[in-house]
Amino acid sequence: MSAPLSGLYGSDPRLLSPLAARLARRGTLKWVIAITAALGAILEVIDTSIVNVAMPDIQGNLGSTLSEVGWISTGYACANVVMIPLTAWLSDRFGRKTYLLFSLIGFTASSVLCGLAPNLGFLIAARILQGLCGGGLLAKAQSLLFETFPKKEQPAAQALFGIGVIAGPALGPVLGGYLTDSLGWRWIFFINLPVGILAVIAAIIFLPRDEESQLEHSSVDWAGIGLLTLGLACFQTMLEEGQGEDWFSSRFIIGMAAVAVIGTALFIWRELTTEHPAVDLRVLRHRSLAAGSVYSLVLGMGLYGVMFAVPVFVQDYLHFTATQSGLLLMPGAFASAATMLAMGRIGGRIDARLLIGMGALMTAGTAFLLADINPSTSTSSLFWPLILRGLGSVTMFVPLSIATLGSLPKSDISAGSGFYNLMRQMGSSIGIALITTMLAHREAVHRAILVEKVSPMGGGPSTQMQTFGPALASRLQLFDFSFILHSGDPVRAQHQALKMVDNTINAQATLLSFADVFGYVAIAFVITLPLLFLLGKGGNREAAAAAH
Repeated sequence: MSAPLSGLYGSDPRLLSPLAARLARRGTLKWVIAITAALGAILEVIDTSIVNVAMPDIQGNLGSTLSEVGWISTGYACANVVMIPLTAWLSDRFGRKTYLLFSLIGFTASSVLCGLAPNLGFLIAARILQGLCGGGLLAKAQSLLFETFPKKEQPAAQALFGIGVIAGPALGPVLGGYLTDSLGWRWIFFINLPVGILAVIAAIIFLPRDEESQLEHSSVDWAGIGLLTLGLACFQTMLEEGQGEDWFSSRFIIGMAAVAVIGTALFIWRELTTEHPAVDLRVLRHRSLAAGSVYSLVLGMGLYGVMFAVPVFVQDYLHFTATQSGLLLMPGAFASAATMLAMGRIGGRIDARLLIGMGALMTAGTAFLLADINPSTSTSSLFWPLILRGLGSVTMFVPLSIATLGSLPKSDISAGSGFYNLMRQMGSSIGIALITTMLAHREAVHRAILVEKVSPMGGGPSTQMQTFGPALASRLQLFDFSFILHSGDPVRAQHQALKMVDNTINAQATLLSFADVFGYVAIAFVITLPLLFLLGKGGNREAAAAAH
């Protein structure tokens, strides 16, 4: 009997709906499944960033403080990272199709609840539910592709999946800004309804049914699940709230860090000693998965860190709106999508490690170019670095996924995909937290250095302040003269001139801090290049057999 669907589901046509069976005979069913999985992944990725631009509107509409409204993102992120590593166990216990359908329906329904939220508490609870359901979409989508496609078609399948993962963070702020400005913040959640319904219908029709013999009926590792929830949720909370709480000067952050370390340590011990773990950490025995997951952490930190830092820079320094900053990222997103299509064709023909190395160097080059920002930096000067970032991130993403997961036996793909995606998600959170902290720290350092070059002096308004060089003294005299002409009050003019100089110093300190951060990102990609030697070329005979 000819196999209607290469991979996980074998050749039993009874598992397929009539329409799916016809598509399988034509060899197109696997691509329909890939699109279905990608729809779910796009929903999850976009919703990670779409809400950020609507925070001020939500705060004003629901009458909450900035710290309170921040839990809309924190709750979602915590729930998300907890569910990602549990995806493999939930799929084995309830069935791959059943679990994916549950995640899609739950995510869509919780999106509607978010849009209907009458108060902040309800909205946070709905976002947590959304994060719990969304956590399974990303990892399940990627593992489904590895289980469905033969080895030779993996690059094209991963490219299709990667378009959403890479472009989602760029599309989220643009879409969120437009919907918030034109229809109101509730529509950033309602927009998920048509896409979610389409994904649910496609999953019902095209995904093969689960066989009872494939389901796992072992006892539930409640202790492991509890420790995982405790450790990851506290760690994510620490990352989300650390900067606002001044990190370890806060007893709350110290407590979160302590519980995260203890909970994670106990979780690892539990999962390695129990017969039926909720998360199979033994898959890390595969060298490619261990090395690829570390690289995925770096990729998440660098990729999403730059995606976070650039909008913050253009909004703080160039005074862009959220929508304008999102539009600035759009050309890079289109470059990513175009590169994804090319990578789908050539990805299987070239050593994955070579492509990853090229992508890492392109991403490092992007960061070095961004580190050269100066007061004359404009949107046009950011265009090509962001295009290069789009090319580099994709050149890394698809080959890294294949090199990390492509060599795993079929039985370990689901667990490996969950851990791999968890590390990228954690890398994103760590990268944003580190960049936020470094920006604040480096800005303070640069401001202190710049202020040292300015010393108060006696005398009239134009000699109240002077520098070790003539530039600032000349600028201060110009400010004094302009403000005196405008107000006629020398004392007021002096204060205005000094304030203008202070603003100039702050702006320069901000600019230098962003340059430092971009430089650190570039160095991180360069120093992690040796990890490439621990990765595979992108597959082996065992993987090929498993894929077929």
